[in-house]
Order: sequence, then structure tokens, then C-alpha cells
Amino acid sequence: MQRPVTKHAIPPAGEICRMSAVELTEKIRTRKLSVREVAAAFLDRIDAVNPLVNAIVSLRDRADIIAEADAADAGLAKGITPGPLFGLPVAIKDLALTKGLKTTFGSPIFADFVPDEDDFFVERMRTAGAIFIGKTNVPEFGLGSNTYNPVFGPTLNAFDPALTAGGSSGGAAVALAFNMVPVADGSDFGGSLRNPAAYNNVFGFRPSQGLVPAGPSNEVFHSQIGIEGPMARNVGDMALLLGVQAGYHPHAPLSHDGEASYLEGLESGTKGGRIAWLGELGGRLPIEDGILDLCESALARFGEAGFPSEPLVPQFDYEALWRAFVTLRQATSGCELKLHYDDPAKRARLKPEAIWEAEGAERLTAPQVHAASTVRSAWYKTVLNLFERFDLLALPTAQVFPFDVTTPWPSDVAGRAMDSYHRWMEVSAFASLAGCPAVNVPVGFDDRGRPMGMQLIGRPRGDLAVLQAAAAYETTMTWESGA
Repeated sequence: MQRPVTKHAIPPAGEICRMSAVELTEKIRTRKLSVREVAAAFLDRIDAVNPLVNAIVSLRDRADIIAEADAADAGLAKGITPGPLFGLPVAIKDLALTKGLKTTFGSPIFADFVPDEDDFFVERMRTAGAIFIGKTNVPEFGLGSNTYNPVFGPTLNAFDPALTAGGSSGGAAVALAFNMVPVADGSDFGGSLRNPAAYNNVFGFRPSQGLVPAGPSNEVFHSQIGIEGPMARNVGDMALLLGVQAGYHPHAPLSHDGEASYLEGLESGTKGGRIAWLGELGGRLPIEDGILDLCESALARFGEAGFPSEPLVPQFDYEALWRAFVTLRQATSGCELKLHYDDPAKRARLKPEAIWEAEGAERLTAPQVHAASTVRSAWYKTVLNLFERFDLLALPTAQVFPFDVTTPWPSDVAGRAMDSYHRWMEVSAFASLAGCPAVNVPVGFDDRGRPMGMQLIGRPRGDLAVLQAAAAYETTMTWESGA
């Protein structure tokens, strides 16, 4: 399968920007490349590409970034021990607190907000030696899998500027696809690490619940579905970044430790395993023509890599499960948004999706939240039972191909009307509610050149096994990731 030619008029990236993050860090540590050289190459790439796609926002002044790179080179010359991300230029998702760097959440309410602290995983990336060059674009408050907002405008798909980049990590995915950054962070409540990765032909990994600590936050026990994680052009780079982000943090009581090194864990390979192909759940999920065909071709390649698959439709009340997802999202994200909704001046600046979530939260009762949690627990038990027979569960990453960027969200899928702004991404809720690790792997392109992906869901805390399976699949890909 050949990758289609992108419809953007963008020159190919230079050698440095095409290198993997793993290779770049090795060349920097051995002083075969200077941090200045690496920073300058990526900044040149951003200058050439970003004005056409709007993936990176709040870009820092070039002179300041180069000065930081020079300081890193000087430190290396003096014998400092470089961290795992030492010298890599990285843009942080605009939903994550980044000390000293404007963080807008895609909202005009926060258009000039500059945090005085980092999110925990951002602090870890900084300590690991990453150089923060700016932010990556998001939908307003991360709502909806279409990256546009009134502060910075839309981010355009890496393969067709008329199409959406997906979201909410759309800016991150496009920046990766065009080699503007070597790795990227993302976050995922209802597919935001997986969907934009699928829509831009890169990898996105939603870790197990608690592996990457959430915070700082005023609420540390209730919000459990939104997860931070890595995105990359290849599985090795994704493992590198996850190793930095992951691990217990005392101020995140639901966090936990993981593997000593996910990157080293990949080197041990995998013995293969069995995949349950859930597909469209026996007609439960409306899916655009062509998506299942691409995924089933990818499953055939998985078979070549030692992962045979078989179709399966687990017995469950999937409508009740979706309602539980909606309820729990409103009980967490909706309640946070209600703080803005309750201020009339701020309410006027919220997009309709945010108002929908806030008003839904206002109507919730404690018994409804408890009932939703009970359904979620039943789904978790169902998933555990599946993992007694299978090693991985597989579904399409999205139910539609990338759509017109001016369309806020698909109102129907395969002739079936969608009853909310996120119903068309129902396929992403299954991993989220189970708290399981899930990775998007690219599966190719339809006859219009639109990318698609497939998600692999693994056992709770089986993150390394999921990454190993993705790495085995990566060797069967007949095209490169990215654009």
C-alpha cells in the first residue's frame, strides 16, 4: 500500500527533522549533533509548514529558544548527565499547564493566561531535558474531535487542508505528521489521543488509568477518565516519551508506577497473541464505508506478525454504556465547565458543546452518577472476562473518515443521526470506560487519500504489551507514518 501524496504544497523535511526522537537524543548525547542544530532545523521546518496548517500556537521567540539550546550544549560540554528527552524541541498541548508559556485551553476566557506551574507530566518532560518551543492547537476546552477555536482558528489535516485534523490533540498530530516536532504529548477522554492520530497517519497511545499522573488539580479522586499520554511517528519514540511521563506522583493518589523502561521493554519483542475483532459490534456502531475494510486488512498483517484475530461481539447493553459515558463526562468535565457557565459574562464566550456539557451537569443527580458508575464497573468485568481468552481487543479508531474542517461535527454517520456532538466517536468510549491502555495504529488510506487507524486495547496496566504489539505491527506497514 502506497501512502498518497499530501494535497499540501509543502517541501519535504530535512534529514534532522526526519530522524526519530530516539536517534536524535543519541546523536545529541554523543555530540554528533548539537542542540542548536536540532532546534534550528525544527524551527526552520515550523516556519515553512506551520503557517499552512496552524498546528503549533503560542510559538516562543526564536532567539530565546536558540539561547536555551546553546545553554544545553554548554551544559553537555561540561559533563552534565542528559535526560531522556535532552535537547528535543517539543510543543505542549494547549490543554496542559505550562509554566511561563501562554496556555489558552482554546478558549477566549483564557486567551492571555500564563500559568505559574506545570502539569505533572509537563514538569517531568522539562526535567528530562525537553525544550518547550510553544503549544499545539486544540478545540475549545478539548471538546469535540475537530481542532478549531476562536483564539487561534482551525488546524488542518496533514493530507488534505479541506479536512479536519481530528481532536482534541489535532495540533499535536499534524505537527508530528509534518515533522515539526519529534514527539508530542496529548490527552484523551473520548479518543483525543487516538482519533487525531488516525486522521493524520501517526501513532497515539492512551495509557492505563493512573499510569501518567494527573494534576495539579483541586479534585484528585473523582476525575479518572481523562488520561495524558504520548504521540509519535513510530512506536519506539512513543515508548521513549511514555517512560518520561509515567509513574507514581504523591499528589496524584490514583497514580501508579509502570515499567522501568518502556523503550527497553520493546527490545524484548513479543510472543504474539490473540486479537478479538469487535468491528462495528454487530451493527451497533454506524461506520462509514471503507473503514472496516482497511482495519481488516491491517488485521491480516497482524496475523503475519503472530497475532491471529477472530470476530467477536461481547454481550452488553451498549446503549446503557454510552449513557454512562455521557453521564460520567458531565459529572466531571461538565461540572468544571459549569464554573464558567455560572458567570453570565463567561457563558457568552462558551461554545455550544461546552454549554451542553454544563447544562447536563446541572441536571444530574447523585443516583444517576452512581448508576453510571455501576454500568462502567459491569463493563470492566466484561472486558476482564474477554482478556481470559484474548490478548488484545481491536476496533476502528473512528467511525468516519476525516470530514470537512468547517463542519463542527458529523450530524449523521452511515445514514444514522447523531444525537450529540460526540456520539460519532462512540467507538472510543470502550477503552476509556474500562481504564485500559489503547493505541492507535495507522491502517492506510481510502481511495480519496483520507487516513484511518485502528485501536488496540490491552489488559489493565498491560501498557508494555500493547506497545510491543504495535511495534510488531509497525514492521508490517508498507508505508511510513506521518505525511
